[in-house]
Order: sequence, then C-alpha cells, then structure tokens
Amino acid sequence: MAFQLPSDLHPDVMPLAFLLGHWQGNGHGDYPTIERFSFGQEMAFTHDGRPFLHYFSRSWLLDDEGAEVRPLALETGFFRPKPGGVLEVVLTHPTGYSEIYYGRVDGAKIELTTDMVARTETAKEYTGGQRLYGLVEGDLLWTFDMAAVGQPLQSHLWARLRRAA
Repeated sequence: MAFQLPSDLHPDVMPLAFLLGHWQGNGHGDYPTIERFSFGQEMAFTHDGRPFLHYFSRSWLLDDEGAEVRPLALETGFFRPKPGGVLEVVLTHPTGYSEIYYGRVDGAKIELTTDMVARTETAKEYTGGQRLYGLVEGDLLWTFDMAAVGQPLQSHLWARLRRAA
C-alpha cells in the first residue's frame, strides 16, 4: 500500500510528512562505557491536525539470534516545524531526561542538535546529543550521537526502520 498524505494535515507540517506513520526495524548501539548491542525498535509519528507531529518510540534489546531480551528506551515528544525549514523538537524519557533540539528539515532529511538537556538528580549524566533522520530507499534511517558520562559527543545509536502496514 502506498503512503498517502492525510487530508487534515496542517500545512506547516508538510515538510515533515515523510515521517508520518508507524515504523519498525532494527539497529545497533555502541559507546565507550558499554558493550556493543543490537536492538529492535518501533517508532510512530502521528498528527491531529495541529501544526506539530507527536512522536513515540520504544526499543528492546535483541540477543545474537534476534530474539527480544528486555525493554530498552522509551521516548515521546513533539516535532514542531517553523518557517524556513527550522525545526524544534521536545523529547522526554522515563529515565529522567528532557531535551530540546533545534535543527533543520531539508527535503527528506532532518538534522538536530540539543539546545538543552534537563535531568533529574537520579538520571545518569547526559550533556548533549545530535540526531539525523532521513528517508532512504523508502526506509527511515536515523542516528543518535551522544555526549554522556564524561565522554565527548560521538556515535551511539543507529537504525533502519521500515514503514509498517
């Protein structure tokens, strides 16, 4: 089934329309303070006619055979497009973080950098991130670079997701 634009999509959200829907796939993670790992992921971008997208993602650890081991990350938030290709993103996590990203939408590519990271006193140290989302061969590819636990900004997560029916 081909992707169709919703009739009630707010005009301001049109540059983000390629994100709409539910996505599923697998990715990998690595960081100097942890062992390399594989994960499964579901991601959704939805709208209600207002000038933003609601975003939700959940992921789970996979073993060497690809079986689900345990839940990993959850995050939710809002992608808020502004004139001239500017994008504001607000995300929150159950591990005690909230992030504000600023970036740009350029065709089917989004580049974001944190402007602010707030965390609870029990959350691990996390000081900044960069994200990249792009539509490639009909799939959603994304990466997350992170500065945390005394480490400089560097690659942490990457995944390839397919649009779910």
